[in-house]
Amino acid sequence: MNWVAPIKDEETLKSFEETLKKTDVKYYIMFEIGMGTGLQLQDILKLKVRDVKDRDSLEVFIGTRRVRRVFRFSQELSREIAAYVKDRDPDSWLIVGHASSGSPLSREQAYRALRQAGSEVGLEAIGAQTMRKTFAWRYYHTTGDIYYLQNLLNHASASITYRYIGEDPSGKPCGLPIWPEDTARSRRILLETDEGAVRIGRISDLLGRISKEISKGELEDEECGRLERLLLDIEGAIRNYDEGRY
Repeated sequence: MNWVAPIKDEETLKSFEETLKKTDVKYYIMFEIGMGTGLQLQDILKLKVRDVKDRDSLEVFIGTRRVRRVFRFSQELSREIAAYVKDRDPDSWLIVGHASSGSPLSREQAYRALRQAGSEVGLEAIGAQTMRKTFAWRYYHTTGDIYYLQNLLNHASASITYRYIGEDPSGKPCGLPIWPEDTARSRRILLETDEGAVRIGRISDLLGRISKEISKGELEDEECGRLERLLLDIEGAIRNYDEGRY
């Protein structure tokens, strides 16, 4: 599984957008909607032409908490959308696969297009989450509101959201594997030595000890508060790992 990072450099972002547009304008529109709203890829692919035709904005509701967001189109994006949907059935899929089929673009096609564009501009950490992570990173650096993003992305804690966008509360990049050489280093550490098993064992031992203390009712109030935050972080991290978010 490849680690996916937000695109943080404006010049690189512009090059990536232009590359998508040259490949096919539908990929550019898909990416701009994802980066402007925070929608998951699968939700973008469910949009219909009527959702954007003759409009200057897109209203969406994000995730299970149905957080409302309104994405106002730039003049450039408005022009591209108008040309792209001209004379099309309002009830047809916005981002289509093969033009002759009328079916929506598949996740696999979208992923390949994003990866190919990333390769052309020298970006390795590209995937289906790139749009959403770029949106979240830009929103955080514009507003500083990590808790809005936590709620929007349905993360169990702000610390998970910081890791998701590759930041820590001090603004420093998180120490997560991003580039291929880092992934290779992680593989060596975890699979070619016993460090992975040792670290998991330590975590298991800690949780086992805490479980015994809970069963005996030996935790103070302050410890209960700390433990609740720890469990929320662990549960959120496991959920994100299972869903391929990092």
